Amino acid sequence: MRIFLAGATGVIGSRLLPVLLADGHDVTALTRRTSDAEALRSKGAEAAVADVYDAEAITRTVRNASPEVVMHQLTDLSGGSSEANAAMRKIGTANLANAALSAGARRMVAQSIAWAYQGGEGPADERTPLDLTAEGPRSTTVRAVATLEETARELPEWVVLRYGVLYGPGTWYAPGALMAEQALAGELVADGDVSSFLHVDDAVAAAVAALEWPSGAVNVCDDEPAAGHDWIPAFCAAVGAPQPEHATGAGPRHDWARGASNRHARENLGWTPRHRSWREEFGAATDGS
Repeated sequence: MRIFLAGATGVIGSRLLPVLLADGHDVTALTRRTSDAEALRSKGAEAAVADVYDAEAITRTVRNASPEVVMHQLTDLSGGSSEANAAMRKIGTANLANAALSAGARRMVAQSIAWAYQGGEGPADERTPLDLTAEGPRSTTVRAVATLEETARELPEWVVLRYGVLYGPGTWYAPGALMAEQALAGELVADGDVSSFLHVDDAVAAAVAALEWPSGAVNVCDDEPAAGHDWIPAFCAAVGAPQPEHATGAGPRHDWARGASNRHARENLGWTPRHRSWREEFGAATDGS
């Protein structure tokens, strides 16, 4: 296929690009930095330099690439700002989708998240509504996610990948990264909030598989949703941090912090995470303890 990969230098995009090329796809890789273009070309991709916030430039760029599929792996997480990432999800996605439609692309595969659901008991599935009544900073995130997903649906075919919390190389959970620093500083509190994790390589595999999936939203996460009192002590041990406060007992849980189910992806789409549990990485340091 002819694929336009937006976010080609990000955590997922940089690992996704060589897989797409190895599979024989013709990939145009987007970057906003001219300095990255030669590295992308050296990997075998066509490089396109444009800022997704510049609607005219991104429209011209996508038209020149004439893709069948636009893969949206854009985020703005470098500064840790939910407002910046929300702007990317709303404005960046709108510009990219409009450009895709203008270029005649038939499909968009877009990165979303699996923790924007309404509260309830047990892991949420794709039939669960998004938490549009959320308040505070969570409202900023959820409403931006809702806008991103609504915009992706403007394409004739669309797949929204509701990723779990990413861990693995290049993520916030890698040694020396943001969450490890917080653990070392004693800033993580082990509570009852439930998360569903996803190894970055499984995120890449799902994005590739989504080239052939039917239109719809898909939870892409591992098999073991986990409360903070389970995974945070294991994570702290894995990165050499002291054990967190309140590491035992269920503790309180925010109603929305319920994790997500990957049953649809497994049973209807044939996708199975290779890293089936966060314990494979976080739990190694605490096994048998």
